[in-house]
Amino acid sequence: MKRILIVEDEPELQELLCAYLQDAGYAAAVAGDGAAALDLFRAQSFDLVLLDIMLPKIDGFGVCAQIRRQSQVPILMLTALDGETQQLRGFGLNIDDYVTKPFSMPVLLEKIRVILRRSGEAAESRLHYRDLVVDLDTREAALDGRPLDLTAREFELLRLSSRLKRLIPWIRLPIRSASM
Repeated sequence: MKRILIVEDEPELQELLCAYLQDAGYAAAVAGDGAAALDLFRAQSFDLVLLDIMLPKIDGFGVCAQIRRQSQVPILMLTALDGETQQLRGFGLNIDDYVTKPFSMPVLLEKIRVILRRSGEAAESRLHYRDLVVDLDTREAALDGRPLDLTAREFELLRLSSRLKRLIPWIRLPIRSASM
């Protein structure tokens, strides 16, 4: 079951989104402010983040920037701010889509479905974890942009551990760079 983090400060909309996503077969967790969202994101694994911009404590742009430092999880901004400047700022932070309030629940659900499908396809060929990139097609890996010199067995272990990182977030592997 895909897990979605809802970051929204309006209780009525939190409940509506949570119920709608659960009815559609998703597991949903809710954070009412930016700091709580980051705490939840660090503690649990999510397949997508629905992110409001106007939040208490840390705004949605700040939350997005901090998430992007550690993850490429799909982010869909869901906000009342409909200006071009805000949308461009969001896309500049590598969000996957931007939806303005008011919105259609069926359209939102379809956007979520499409984003999750595309992210699943991308995840199959290229895995990301913090500064580590594992390319399954070329069987190459890089850490901080530097290629890693791996044996076939080391690559396979790295591939498996990269996939498991969502289940075991504390996993650490001793790896050496090709430049070492």
